[in-house]
Amino acid sequence: MSEKRTTLAMAGVGRKESRMVMSRREYIVGLSLRMVVILLAVCFALFPIVFVASSAFNPSGDLNTGSLIPRNVHGVDDLTYNFRELMFNKDQLEIYPFWNWLLNSIVVAATSTILIVLITALSAYSFSRFRFRGRRSMLLGILLIQVFPNLLAMVALFLILLEIGRLATAIPDVVPFLSFIDWSFIEMFSLDSLGGVILVYMGGAMGINTWLMKGFFDSVPRDIDESAMVDGASHWQIFWRLIFPLVRPILAVVGVLAFIGTFNEFVLARIILRDKEHWTLMVGLFNFISSDFNRAWGKFAAGALVAGTPIVIFYLALQDQIVGGLTQGAVKG
Repeated sequence: MSEKRTTLAMAGVGRKESRMVMSRREYIVGLSLRMVVILLAVCFALFPIVFVASSAFNPSGDLNTGSLIPRNVHGVDDLTYNFRELMFNKDQLEIYPFWNWLLNSIVVAATSTILIVLITALSAYSFSRFRFRGRRSMLLGILLIQVFPNLLAMVALFLILLEIGRLATAIPDVVPFLSFIDWSFIEMFSLDSLGGVILVYMGGAMGINTWLMKGFFDSVPRDIDESAMVDGASHWQIFWRLIFPLVRPILAVVGVLAFIGTFNEFVLARIILRDKEHWTLMVGLFNFISSDFNRAWGKFAAGALVAGTPIVIFYLALQDQIVGGLTQGAVKG
């Protein structure tokens, strides 16, 4: 009887060890498969970046003769050839004013971002804290309008900006007693102007950002508002001094999304901006590959790397706030 029990115990231990071996083997196989999938995904994501970076440092500047590892490189001057031609060659800058395009993009993106964040914060605070007639309908209307992208309204936006430019001469003719005012400032927001592009970008970014920011405002306890009102604070003081500092994470999220979206936008800027001096960087870089796709590919790649630098810096500076903004406002607390 004892021998039988010993045999059964040994068999049980053997099966247990076998399961442990199989379990460890399955773990190693599963981990290896996951690592392979992750490696393939990383390579797929990094390949365009590596290809553009390789083309930017390729002194030949041609797409046909390009390679993943630049050839015929004898020094730093060869590696930086495309960058020097793009940014410091006077003859090249007269044709393609790179620095002017970069400045225009920064001005448009920064101005649009600041205005979008401020106006969206005010709108979200109003929808979150106040109760008024038509509140729900307005929220649903904003969401419905956001479903349709700006590209569907290209013709309408073009005509609207064209008519805004005509107001500078139409207002003195229609209203003569106001002719003493210089209405030429309206042209700053018309067609072929940076102000017009900023207006278009602001209108396109207000909808979804208002909903996103409202969810975060709802997570801020109303006890803060009530305590401040007991102490005699106005709604503006409550918003600016108490609520606004508490919602910095969502402000960072909206700011980053607005900055990246406006800095990288191409289609609307290409339609609205006509003068070469008013072009943004994305519109200007397109001209390097629109006329001769092969020959100027190196300069286009160099400009693309430079264009990505402000976005990376802006994102890294607000990275901690972005993580908090995406998680804290997801659930009303």
